[in-house]
Amino acid sequence: MSRIGNSPITVPAGVDVKIEGQTITVKGPKGTLVKEFHKNMKVSVNGSEIKVERPDDEPFNRSLHGLTRTLINNMIKGTTDGFERKLEVNGVGYRAQKRGNSLVLTLGYSHPVEMAQPEGIEFVVNGQNEIIVKGIDKELVGQTAAVVRTKRPPEVYGGKGIKYAEETIRRKEGKAGKK
Repeated sequence: MSRIGNSPITVPAGVDVKIEGQTITVKGPKGTLVKEFHKNMKVSVNGSEIKVERPDDEPFNRSLHGLTRTLINNMIKGTTDGFERKLEVNGVGYRAQKRGNSLVLTLGYSHPVEMAQPEGIEFVVNGQNEIIVKGIDKELVGQTAAVVRTKRPPEVYGGKGIKYAEETIRRKEGKAGKK
């Protein structure tokens, strides 16, 4: 039995959930999210509770059960509270700044790296070395943060680069010198 899939999702006040066929629409104070779920899953709304059911105990259906419930729960959390991911820019001369709707990163290259802000995402820059990626879609927030991180991933010898705030970089010792 799936412990995650079997637990019902409570819908908070101010959130409207509609199911049409295999499409679920969640409308909340921060925005609207639409997602399609797999045809094997049966999603039902009873008052302020959402229940996800599977047809049988096949491994494929079991794996979809908890996933579908979690995706719907993330849609509800996103439209009420939103999601954010913090990134840190480390390195001498490395910095981030916001120019209009784009993020401009100075990362030791011969040119500044400019990233357009995707629709549904907001970049917030605190100081020169902290970037916060905010949005209502958890998947899009995580993907955008990962794309920003790929512009200069942290390196293990000097610790320079862009890393997640909660990430710890395992530092390596440099090459030993000759005596």
